[in-house]
Amino acid sequence: MAEVVSPITRQVTKENREIRSPPVDIRLEDVEDCLIYDQHGVSFPFKTLYQDRKSVIIFVRNFLCYSCKEYVEDLSKIPREALKDADVRLIVIGQSAHHHIEPFCTLTGYPYEIYVDPERCIYQKLGMKREEKFTDSANPSPHVKSSVFMGQMRSIWRAMTSPAFDFQGDLHQQGGAIIAGPGSQVHFTHFDMNRLDHMPINWLLQLAGVQQTLDFSDKPKIIHV
Repeated sequence: MAEVVSPITRQVTKENREIRSPPVDIRLEDVEDCLIYDQHGVSFPFKTLYQDRKSVIIFVRNFLCYSCKEYVEDLSKIPREALKDADVRLIVIGQSAHHHIEPFCTLTGYPYEIYVDPERCIYQKLGMKREEKFTDSANPSPHVKSSVFMGQMRSIWRAMTSPAFDFQGDLHQQGGAIIAGPGSQVHFTHFDMNRLDHMPINWLLQLAGVQQTLDFSDKPKIIHV
């Protein structure tokens, strides 16, 4: 049986799978009153997402980003029952205008909560990175199936064919992941270094207390009979 990892407040690096890097010092009190918006443009404070129970909150880059699209497509595969059994909310936050939410959900099949922070208030106050930094030791994301070239070509095509031609967010802004709540307790934080530096979803689920491990591989399954 796989070892269960208890939730911890620290930055996970891909170079160290045992999660021993120094804690990330963030204060949710600094961002609790930042406004986020739903698909209808209705605003409410960020703190409402984690006050009542534990929440896994994913901050993505712009909605045109191919790696974010493929990451959210894999988030959509998480069974609702697994989140319910662990009493965990799953939330995606982007940094575009609110009218991009519904088309992005349609594109990715994402069925859970999603909001936007168009002024990047939370991104900036928490210190999420701008620009990209790549290292030779970085592991490829298990959730990004496209090559950089093909992914960027698809992103450009989506921008050109979109009814509202914009980049759906700051192209230089990176995202991250937080596990927080109930209250202002922070269990875990990861800030992306680049577009491929997403926190592996199974790691996030395990840290949040979700017991189910999922297969996100796009390789065909071999059935033995």
